[in-house]
Amino acid sequence: MPDTQISAIICTHNRDTYLGAAIDSLLVQDFAGEFEVVVVDNGSSDRTREVVEQRSSDPRLKYIFEPTIGLSVARNTGAKFASAEILAYLDDDAVASTQWLQVLYAAYQNYPQLAIAGGKVTLLWPPDIQPPQWLSLGLAGNLGAYDLGDDVIYIKQPGLTPRGLNYSIRRTFLKEIGGFDPHLGRIGKNLLSNEELQMTELALKGGWQVAYLPEALVAHNVAPERLNRSWFLNRGWWQGISECYREQLAGRAGVGQLSRGGERLARGLYKAFRYFSNPAERFDNLVYAYGQVGYLNAAVQGLLFTAKNKSSQ
Repeated sequence: MPDTQISAIICTHNRDTYLGAAIDSLLVQDFAGEFEVVVVDNGSSDRTREVVEQRSSDPRLKYIFEPTIGLSVARNTGAKFASAEILAYLDDDAVASTQWLQVLYAAYQNYPQLAIAGGKVTLLWPPDIQPPQWLSLGLAGNLGAYDLGDDVIYIKQPGLTPRGLNYSIRRTFLKEIGGFDPHLGRIGKNLLSNEELQMTELALKGGWQVAYLPEALVAHNVAPERLNRSWFLNRGWWQGISECYREQLAGRAGVGQLSRGGERLARGLYKAFRYFSNPAERFDNLVYAYGQVGYLNAAVQGLLFTAKNKSSQ
């Protein structure tokens, strides 16, 4: 499709329950030009291929199988097989609003220095399930929620970067930085993250723009199995490890990580005690503290690895 103006990409791994709705939300986009939908099957063992084949009569739909497990690997594969300069990534358990591609594409056309853009994310709760009392607004972000308001914002702080489930990137920029880093991003059941944060850091450092576009709206399904405390604690642990890895990749590894992690651990525990009577704030800070344990564990492993390498030279 040489005239394709924007490529929508879904990277999926064993999510056949949600995948069909995600694909359908893209195939009915109200887009003025030409677009394609690329589904990257990242080593799925369920009905993923069948779900895609049920919609294969639509010539805009393309199926790619990527056997190497890893979200960043799958994203790079999607970019490789996509035709357009603008790449829009939608999670396999999300549903895009009908104007999603049009809003994203228009932003890149209007702002040639725009490298990354994403939009607001609301949550789709399972039937008959209400948000638990211990779930804070901050922890809802771990389920994908993302709302910076109703105005376009140009991101200056990497921590506010758009969510990967509603994410777009200019191919020129992606090629400039060598693609998504496979050391970050989810790999199978481990919850490594921070790849979007790293991309925003690289974009801002290179003089590019990163934007929040509220009208590029996506709804994200909340899987019932995630609505327990152990999932959030595990997510916090991997968030800490991801932050440690990101610092190491940026050349900020060393003993300083131990003091930074220790200070944050103490802060999280203090706030958990301070907000003991508030179940949402208490648990939020416990998750944060537990994440720092993961961070410190990864930092110690990094220091031991460095020391071992030096001693063997």
